[in-house]
Amino acid sequence: MPDDRKTDLATRLQAACLAHGMRLATVESCTGGLVSAAITAIPGSSGYYLGGLITYSDAVKRDLAGVPQALLDAHGAVSAQVAVALADGARVRLGADIAVSVTGVAGPDGGSEAKPVGLTYIGVADARGADARRYLWTGDRAANQHDSAVAALELVLERVGQ
Repeated sequence: MPDDRKTDLATRLQAACLAHGMRLATVESCTGGLVSAAITAIPGSSGYYLGGLITYSDAVKRDLAGVPQALLDAHGAVSAQVAVALADGARVRLGADIAVSVTGVAGPDGGSEAKPVGLTYIGVADARGADARRYLWTGDRAANQHDSAVAALELVLERVGQ
């Protein structure tokens, strides 16, 4: 059964990007492609969506998205700094006008006191600059991934609408 919230957001994002002539790229870690799947489920997404990267490992974050190793070492993959670097790197490397990134701890394992399960950062980057938002979800793995994908669509839609 389709997720009506993601479908609605992806439909609105498509209309906004097409209206503003913006090309979008995504870069996802803990969501594993859920944002991209929501976008490409809407007919006509090829009119604005260039593609995305699934950067699950730090090496792929570094090698494909261009996140500096020093940033990963200093802040860890789940950080605002890496979310921003992911979004900016995907935007530049894929030739997009705007990019959104997701990095987090979906669970049920992998959390720590400093970075608990559910901690997620979503980044967005365009020609005006880059920013990240912090979220702390309290669901199970599937719920955390879903909520992260919804938040990513909301954030990029907000940025395109400005």
